[in-house]
Amino acid sequence: MFEKNYNISILLDFYGEILPKNQHDILDLYYNEDFSLAEIAENRGISRQGVRHNIKKGEDQLLFFENKLGLAKRFSDLKNTYNEIADILKATRDELLSDGRNPGLADKLDRAIALTKQSLQINI
Repeated sequence: MFEKNYNISILLDFYGEILPKNQHDILDLYYNEDFSLAEIAENRGISRQGVRHNIKKGEDQLLFFENKLGLAKRFSDLKNTYNEIADILKATRDELLSDGRNPGLADKLDRAIALTKQSLQINI
């Protein structure tokens, strides 16, 4: 049985445009549109084995790119760091407001939290 590796969908977002268009499209149908091998084969006019071959070759290429460049891991690490920063800022703001201390500083922390959230909206 051919089992899906859903991490490939993430790698497709990062490196998909580097792949040949046909291979990108097949991977997109399989991972993002949840088409079956048979549906893709019928849609593309190729055999199921041809679809499977394109998927396997595309997966290997995406994993190779990630192994060499590490963009998806770096993005994930950066996102985790931003989330941690946002949590610290929120806790600090809440502490300031609960103690009734320096509401002006709480406003600045709100702005910093908003900027952190905005930073997480990076389009790949």
